Amino acid sequence: MNFRGLNIGVAFLSILVLIIVPLGCNSDIETKSPQKENLSQYVNPNIGTAHSRWFFYTPAAMPFGMAKLAPSTNGSYGNKSGWEAVGYDSRQNSIEGFANLHEFQIGGFLFTGITGGLKTIPGALEKPDEGYRSRFDRKDEVAIPGYYKVLLKDYNVQVELTATKRVGFQRYTFPKSDNSYLLFDIGNQLGESGKVKDAKVTYNNDGTLQGYVVTYPEYVKKYQTDGDIKMFFYAEVSRKPEEHGVFKGENVSKDVDSITGVGAGMFFKYKTLDADEITIKTGLSYTSVENAKINLRTEAATLDFDQAKEKATKAWENEFDKIRVTDSSKVNKTKFYTSLFHALLGRGLSNDVNGQFPQNDGTVGQLPLLASGEPKYNVYNTDAVWGAFWNLTQLWALVWPEYYNDFVQSQLEVYKNSGWLADGIANGRYVSGVGTNFTGLVIAAGYQTGVLKDNIELAYEAALKNEVGYQDRKEGAGKMDLKSFIENGFIPYIERKGNHRANVPEGSAFSVSHSLEYAFSSYAVAQMAHKMGKMDDYRMLMQLSHAWKGFYDKETGFFRPRLKDGEFIKDFDPLAPWIGFQEGNAWQYTFYVPHEPEALVELIGKEKFNTRLDSIFRISEKTAFGGEGIDAFAGIKTLYNHGNQPNLHISWMFNFSGKPWLTQKWTRLIEDGFYGTGEIHGYGYGQDEDQGQLGAWYVMSSLGIFDVRGLTGEEPSLQFGSPTFDKVEIKVKNDKGQPFTITTSNAKKGNFYIDSIELNGNPYDKLDIPFKEITKGGHLNFHMSDVPQMKLKNQ
Repeated sequence: MNFRGLNIGVAFLSILVLIIVPLGCNSDIETKSPQKENLSQYVNPNIGTAHSRWFFYTPAAMPFGMAKLAPSTNGSYGNKSGWEAVGYDSRQNSIEGFANLHEFQIGGFLFTGITGGLKTIPGALEKPDEGYRSRFDRKDEVAIPGYYKVLLKDYNVQVELTATKRVGFQRYTFPKSDNSYLLFDIGNQLGESGKVKDAKVTYNNDGTLQGYVVTYPEYVKKYQTDGDIKMFFYAEVSRKPEEHGVFKGENVSKDVDSITGVGAGMFFKYKTLDADEITIKTGLSYTSVENAKINLRTEAATLDFDQAKEKATKAWENEFDKIRVTDSSKVNKTKFYTSLFHALLGRGLSNDVNGQFPQNDGTVGQLPLLASGEPKYNVYNTDAVWGAFWNLTQLWALVWPEYYNDFVQSQLEVYKNSGWLADGIANGRYVSGVGTNFTGLVIAAGYQTGVLKDNIELAYEAALKNEVGYQDRKEGAGKMDLKSFIENGFIPYIERKGNHRANVPEGSAFSVSHSLEYAFSSYAVAQMAHKMGKMDDYRMLMQLSHAWKGFYDKETGFFRPRLKDGEFIKDFDPLAPWIGFQEGNAWQYTFYVPHEPEALVELIGKEKFNTRLDSIFRISEKTAFGGEGIDAFAGIKTLYNHGNQPNLHISWMFNFSGKPWLTQKWTRLIEDGFYGTGEIHGYGYGQDEDQGQLGAWYVMSSLGIFDVRGLTGEEPSLQFGSPTFDKVEIKVKNDKGQPFTITTSNAKKGNFYIDSIELNGNPYDKLDIPFKEITKGGHLNFHMSDVPQMKLKNQ
């Protein structure tokens, strides 16, 4: 056969096809770009919901929103200390209702639907028939970003939830019944919100209802004893009831329009046909009923449930699209986008659409407004920022800088109102969390990355005061043991007995960990001072930043508590938690020098440092890098505890000790071992997922970039780990709209190690990359291997 002639014939036919086909085909088919993969499909909100915090499970919400709706299995139980797991637990099989607000120390407004006899108490998990709670099956449950659905089996009532930023939507589909009810349980404790001080609910002539609840959360009680939390709502119900009334506990009064006090609630009664739908739109506010109404009318006046759901699900998809992962592993993509979901879910809005917001002193503040009438920036509630610089703020700085700026402005509003920075904020109130305060560090990192856009001089003033100001310091600002640190260069250990405070001006039960933390945050604000030309402040803060050295005990090789006279404490056990170390022990905290890692390596000795740190991970791998108990403090007595904040940087410390391949290995194995895709093994077994921190750590680590210093350096950079995915496109903010792309080659299973790197097509032999280089956009490519590469180095 003449193959040459055949090839010519084929070529001729190919040309003919190219000429003819466009004439006879729909040109849209030829030019249409491939449809982007829906990323929300990889989010499973139910991951990690066994033993999860009040704010953890809120699928029906917008990114960073105020309205966060979710089912509650045990939210009415409250919690003793204000932090224990409560709300939704995947091991429980009955739902008491659907709460509209889920935030750190904030929870309110439980609604539900029932049929049959009227019940006005939730009942117990062990005896659900005693109250209005209902059993449910997980097969009848749908939870995706922006939407939730479940069937209440005891009543055959289907419930759906969605939200705009400040408006909650609940849709109830009833069976045929002469006794269908909507219950509005307003005046009872929910989640972390603490005991109710007052409540009210009123039925209006136009068929709407409104009300409020005032609570006294445990952390407000602890850090701001004159404070409380106010929550307001204004609700439109799609159908007027045939009957209505009020209740307190089991005491019911029919045809009464309003009730006030602890336990206040209201019921609506209906006759329903099969599949009758009744929708509740609930405007929410932390300032007033009137603003709750304005929020509803502004955001949702013309929206029905399905339209609101579509807006919510699109909003999540738009946020996920800012970090688009391409990879063949569905498991890793599920971990990634579920983690990103949690990182963008926590720490939600507290201001109204008109810019009014709750202040620290209990008054209502007003944000500056743009010409459009919208607030110049938003104010947010927040859990404490203890450890947030090793996850959340790095992620925000890269991809959500506007939110980061707003987050800082939220803290500055508290500062302007009270004279001190807060740490955690619940409706402006101090909720310091662990009694320290890293807000100055977060401000400094925002400045160094260029994220901080407003009130820079005020931000520096507040950050400096946070680091060195101890006179007349308010307990809600944390760091009540700062006086000793400033005057003596260390905090003496004081044994805590009974109900005495852990931190006082003379010392602390957590003396070592607090001194290490204050040294780190002093360094951060020092770098800000240096860049702003405030050299006296810089020198003073840098001296404080070296204070960590005084706690190193050469005899044991650990940081060790010291008494007032400077002597180390006797009978020292480096595994013992709480003795000099907050939520940790000496094994975990001896690596807590993120601002001067090279100096720490030199002090311990490079060989000893590497051997010890590597052995910690080898041993900890057997318990999934934390504790195996289902408890927030499951790992507190272990060598390494990924489920809590003090340890989140140490797998990256090998980048400063001459063995970067161990950072590449162990960060990848933590991703594989600690993080799971189940309800029990989700974020570890025992974990304290503080509003997205552990999720954000997974995101950053799987991208293969992380900064031990939390972006506080004067020219911040991110160190390399082991990038997980084939390709990641990050929509960083720059004038050209150019993304930053990370790709890997030869990234098959077991290839943890970086063999070589190219940046924008050129060889790159550093262990880190400047933050500003990433934000310019570009392409970073990693060639991976199963063999460690030893030629990479620090900048």
